[in-house]
Amino acid sequence: MFFSDELSNDRRAALEDHRFSFNCGRPVRTTGHVVSAKDKTIAVLVERTIRHKKYGKVIKKRRKYQVHDESNISRIGDLVDFVECRPISKTKSHKLLYIISR
Repeated sequence: MFFSDELSNDRRAALEDHRFSFNCGRPVRTTGHVVSAKDKTIAVLVERTIRHKKYGKVIKKRRKYQVHDESNISRIGDLVDFVECRPISKTKSHKLLYIISR
């Protein structure tokens, strides 16, 4: 009994810690379309669909990410795969992995 309470307190402390990773330390990979391509930075639009809890309507959610493109290889309209990383600037904390299709 004593150990289970101690473990639950440790778990609670870990969950409250803002650095706790819910994906077990693996980087989160995301796929989206490039909507803007500037020098070493691309803006990637990620669309996902969710169902409203009460009414059941399918809703389309969008989010735009600033992604670091070191070699400037992507263009507008490309389908790209990117990954979470350390903060590179104020708005950039993702890096380009590869281009899926042009």
